[in-house]
Amino acid sequence: MQRKTIYIGADSAGYAMKEMLISSLSEEGYEVTDCGAYNDASSHYPEFAHAVCEKVQKTPDDAFGILVCGTGIGMSMAANKHLGIRAALCGDTFSARFTRLHNNANVLCLGARVVGVGLAQDIVSAFLDAPFESGGRHEARVNMITAIEENERKA
Repeated sequence: MQRKTIYIGADSAGYAMKEMLISSLSEEGYEVTDCGAYNDASSHYPEFAHAVCEKVQKTPDDAFGILVCGTGIGMSMAANKHLGIRAALCGDTFSARFTRLHNNANVLCLGARVVGVGLAQDIVSAFLDAPFESGGRHEARVNMITAIEENERKA
């Protein structure tokens, strides 16, 4: 699979895991852009979800996003408010792989207080290594999601 640019962001609760992921992804040859937070001082996850999603929206075919907060829930909720973003909160490798295969997810959300560092690295690898199974029922379903977004935009 083609190496895509990774935009990564985290709030204060996810800061340490984000830093570890940046290091490991860079070592694997990914181009990684850090969208904050830049320290572990108290911060607000919607700011970082927006920063990452805005970048993924600009280059949807060439980029993925990774967002980390305490549970991953807040990040996934904020990310999915952005048009064209299909963010998935994953706590295991099976879900990470299949959200790419079946849902063409373009943003991975992680909970730093839920998964350990080793598992987080495995989840990220499963997500990044899985291609979308385009065509057939999976593509039809993703197109249905896109149609919902378009209808909401018109309303």
